[in-house]
Amino acid sequence: MYRIGSGVDFHQLAEGRALWIGGVHVPHHKGAVGHSDADVLLHAICDALLGALCLGDIGKHFPDTNADYKNIDSKILLAKTNELILARGYHVVNIDSTICLEKPKIAPHIGSMQNAIAAVLKIETSDISIKATTTEKMGFAGREEGLVAYATVLLQKNHI
Repeated sequence: MYRIGSGVDFHQLAEGRALWIGGVHVPHHKGAVGHSDADVLLHAICDALLGALCLGDIGKHFPDTNADYKNIDSKILLAKTNELILARGYHVVNIDSTICLEKPKIAPHIGSMQNAIAAVLKIETSDISIKATTTEKMGFAGREEGLVAYATVLLQKNHI
């Protein structure tokens, strides 16, 4: 049996914050604002995983009102989300994702992001698609006020 999930996440960008995307520090003069490290891609993937099994969203499992998650590395959130998926007898088949932001360019970091995600989920990097696009200077992402990530995942029930 297969299950598909989709996720989306948005974060504001601000000076003085580190920019973490896909489990990788991306050098830039602005970083994402959030309760955790604000890794927009990993949050979208978590939501897609949770959604595939109708388990709610990232805020339900890791609320920003809980001090335990303050400045937490989102790779930890992804690992905990994956544990929920595995406990229900499923595993990740593949991930398709898109990051939308004007700057910085993401292409040089995609391989590192795939490696980081693959290590957490214990899947092959070839099972992780990460694409990046601009919004042609339109909207909040185009004005470099924020960024957004979309993710779709396919889960498969483990064979018994």
